[in-house]
Amino acid sequence: MADPKAAVRAVGLISGTSADGIDAALIELSGQPDQPQVTLLAGQTIPYDAALQQRIWAVCAGEALSMADLAIFDDAIARAFAQAAIAIQVGQPAAHLIGSHGQTVYHRPRRLSGESPENGLAYSLQLGRGAAIAHYTGLPTVADFRQGDIASGGEGAPLVPALDALLLLHPTQWRCVQNIGGIGNVTYLPPTGSPEPVLGWDTGPGNSLLDLAVQRLSGGEQLYDHGGSWAAKGTICAPLLNQWLGHPFFALPPPKSTGRELFGWEFLQRCLAEAEAHNLEDADVLATLTELTAASIARSYGDLPHPPHQVLLCGGGRHNRYLVSRLQQHLPAAEIVPTDAAGLNADYKEAIAFGLLAYWRYHGVTSNVPSVTGAARFVSLGDLYWPPSWPYDREDAPKLAMPSND
Repeated sequence: MADPKAAVRAVGLISGTSADGIDAALIELSGQPDQPQVTLLAGQTIPYDAALQQRIWAVCAGEALSMADLAIFDDAIARAFAQAAIAIQVGQPAAHLIGSHGQTVYHRPRRLSGESPENGLAYSLQLGRGAAIAHYTGLPTVADFRQGDIASGGEGAPLVPALDALLLLHPTQWRCVQNIGGIGNVTYLPPTGSPEPVLGWDTGPGNSLLDLAVQRLSGGEQLYDHGGSWAAKGTICAPLLNQWLGHPFFALPPPKSTGRELFGWEFLQRCLAEAEAHNLEDADVLATLTELTAASIARSYGDLPHPPHQVLLCGGGRHNRYLVSRLQQHLPAAEIVPTDAAGLNADYKEAIAFGLLAYWRYHGVTSNVPSVTGAARFVSLGDLYWPPSWPYDREDAPKLAMPSND
């Protein structure tokens, strides 16, 4: 077995709910496997091919696929992820391990609006199979991170709180780490040494409804509201906001998770129809949808044992200045800053997390957080796929030893 303290370089890959591209991070990990030092060497967002992106959006919106078409689609996403893993290493020291979250196309939590699936298990499907990525790149690849947590009775999401707990705990402050991707999710971090557990859950829509609304209202000329400038010109419709906040998901206690299945095209179409009935201008629609994201995040903090001193933002939504200003209005006592202020890159934090989770999987370190997902036990997440020609034959690539049968 390789020296457990030897420096390891891992590529982390993820495409979020918005499917606006693949975030790739090349990181170096060293020290004790369960408490490694994590250094970001490079980060990059690699856009999807336009045709593949349109197909992802269509499938997420409910387009049916035959099994043969699903296999072709799965492989196409895997190739895109493999290409991203190769691209992030250009001009950098070679990686020797990949962690790929893949592209979520369907997520069913344990509870849908208070109802439970017949078997009580969540279901989550990420495409871009790890076996294909390992084959295309020649690197050991860890994928299917959600399934071990789901098998243990958890939601399978969110999984990034493990990274937050490793790198963002503060000795005296209560912190919330708020990701605003397509879907919003929060990690609650009590001070170091506190008996309180790390908590976390999906807060509801992040950018998903906003981006879809901008695409619809602009006739496809815009993909998102740059800086929130369009929404900032509008007026929030309080009656509609309160109606939308009445969605059953917001009343569910944690642990909970969600996705486009609840906050996607179908939900947006109802919102647009209701906005038209209220004679709202386009800017008013966007202002009210922005307020839905901000208000749902802030309201979910009512489930916390202690209000946060600091809210650390990450994800694409942190660039929406109007959204951030509305969140600050709802949380006046908290300092709201990007995770960069605490030393963790806000643009590539989730990609960094999946590089870390792959490293933990290789070393057999548990990496889910049961107090976040609701799982019955701690488990090491992900399935490890070995390429056919391991060890890797590039001289500049560190070697991972194949697992021993001893």
